Amino acid sequence: MIIWGGGAGGGLVPPYYFITGGRYNPITDSWIATSTTNTPEGRASHTAIWTGNEMIIWGGGEDTDFGPIYFNTGGKYNPSTDTWAATGTTNAAEARGGHTAVWTGGEMIVWGGATASGNVNTGGIYNPGLNLWAVTNTANAPTGRVRHTAVWTGSQMIIWGGYDSNDTNTGGRYNRSTNSWTATSTVNAPEARGLHTTVWTGTNMIVWGGHDGPVGDLNTGGSYNPGNNSWTATSTVNAPTARQLHTAVWTGTEMIVWGGYGDTTGGRYNPNMDSWTPTATAPAPRYLHTAVWTGSEMIVWGGIWYPYTVDTGGRYNPTTDSWAATSITNAPDARYSHTAVWTGSEMIIWGGWLFLNTGGKYNPISDSWTATTTANAPVGRYAYTAVWTGTEMIVWGGDDVNFDPLNTGGRYDPGTDSWTATSITNAPDARDYHTAVWTGSEMIVWGGAPYLDPPLSTGGRYNPGTDSWTPTSTVNAPEARSGHNAVWTDTEMIVWGGTADATGGRYNPNTDSWTATSTINAPAPAMHTAVWTGTEMIVWGSLTDSSGGRYNPSLDTWIATSTTNAPSPRWYHTAVWTGNEMIVWGGDNLNFNPFNSGGRYCAQGGPTPTPSPTPTPTPCIGRCEPTPRPHPTPRVRPTPR
Repeated sequence: MIIWGGGAGGGLVPPYYFITGGRYNPITDSWIATSTTNTPEGRASHTAIWTGNEMIIWGGGEDTDFGPIYFNTGGKYNPSTDTWAATGTTNAAEARGGHTAVWTGGEMIVWGGATASGNVNTGGIYNPGLNLWAVTNTANAPTGRVRHTAVWTGSQMIIWGGYDSNDTNTGGRYNRSTNSWTATSTVNAPEARGLHTTVWTGTNMIVWGGHDGPVGDLNTGGSYNPGNNSWTATSTVNAPTARQLHTAVWTGTEMIVWGGYGDTTGGRYNPNMDSWTPTATAPAPRYLHTAVWTGSEMIVWGGIWYPYTVDTGGRYNPTTDSWAATSITNAPDARYSHTAVWTGSEMIIWGGWLFLNTGGKYNPISDSWTATTTANAPVGRYAYTAVWTGTEMIVWGGDDVNFDPLNTGGRYDPGTDSWTATSITNAPDARDYHTAVWTGSEMIVWGGAPYLDPPLSTGGRYNPGTDSWTPTSTVNAPEARSGHNAVWTDTEMIVWGGTADATGGRYNPNTDSWTATSTINAPAPAMHTAVWTGTEMIVWGSLTDSSGGRYNPSLDTWIATSTTNAPSPRWYHTAVWTGNEMIVWGGDNLNFNPFNSGGRYCAQGGPTPTPSPTPTPTPCIGRCEPTPRPHPTPRVRPTPR
């Protein structure tokens, strides 16, 4: 696969254009740079076709302070010799960008696009052997347009869709032998669109997806038979979600679509069966998401795929190292810094940014969502905690829409879909970025900070059976902190890290007493995650390295986690414990480049951990609930083009 050119920048960064590229070998999974000697001028919105031994680049343009500049130049790249040769300009088609190009077997035909004077319905025929151009006839040609598609049938070029002055569902068939045009039928044609894809099956052109200005993104399509000039709609059952700017290829039996503007999913379409099969892919890169462990799968949901907030997710099976997308039908609104708990049969999502008090219950067996009631629900919040008791989800604390810290909460019963407020009598001081664990009979809250105030070293034990609070001792309690982690060992709560560096403490609720954790060989805290294995607490994550540590409370000792094959440095990721492995997934780095990669770590002297592009972030594992993390400034989703 050869890639070349394109642009970057824009907005506050001046745009710039590449003259570089690369050749990718999928067998060796390796790249070789293309030569930059004699390359065409850097550009975007150009076309590239493959002749069988050369790639031909043509057209495109650059944005400047004075408006776009278009090219009628190009280059022929020979990968065998890694050399470039310029395409001729004598009688070349008018300079343009946003056009299409097809290869006939001996010639390249370019058509349409935008020039300095507007959209055009002209084109050119380039013979690379002779390095000569000829013009395409404009009689009966489709209207000038951009964002259209073109396929070569073996004898004709079919143009369809795009934007002339509006999105259109018209097109035309160009016969190279007669240099003539015939309009494509509009009877039963797909609705008007641009930025869609087309493939040629050998008998039909399949159109799918794209964007129609008044309607938005589309997940519809049609199959066009040029032999009888007729259209047949493609099924929408199990079709991928609506999208634009995606890709599509023909395998010989199926069309595979993937990606697009704000999407990393896809599907396989079989035209003989008129049926779709979803493609198995990891969720989009993200951070500030949640993840839970079901006993066999990790489910990740929500979060930020910068600059988007997403309502998508995925189920990861470590046994098969595979995953499946979670349904978006009836899914909760997109959000981040929310919480998730696993009930034994469902994942419950609730709250999060922007200060939501809505949620949903996800059943992985039926791949379906049911909304949680808002009747008597706590006020919307973020930077709070949630635990699962075995029958109820308890949420507590956090900040409301005015960034006022809260000491209120609620108990949600998924069986009756009902909320009950938690008592505020003797409740701990209002706070955010605290931790909470479930002991089997009580929820223990500790640490955190009121918004913009110093952190706390206080906490409380909440008994849902009596709806009552008991304060935790402050004698020998760890230093005040927020943004830390906490796990429950079945007898003690271990808190560690956060804003108080590499210190921590073990709290015994039976004796209401604290014991400090050793700092010898402890890792540096840095927006880490923590899981409990049954004998050890594993913390992992850093912006500077891939380090972590295993803490054994029986011995009060730390052992460093291996960095061999560890995931790349990150924060705002998630971690779950499966019973024999810790799965880390997602997260972000300082450049707002989120990950959809991760790794599985075996802590008990098992095989060397191996990186795994698994889909699942998780803020809660077993009975250890997710610790909310500081949130980045909310960002606005860009308007689709």
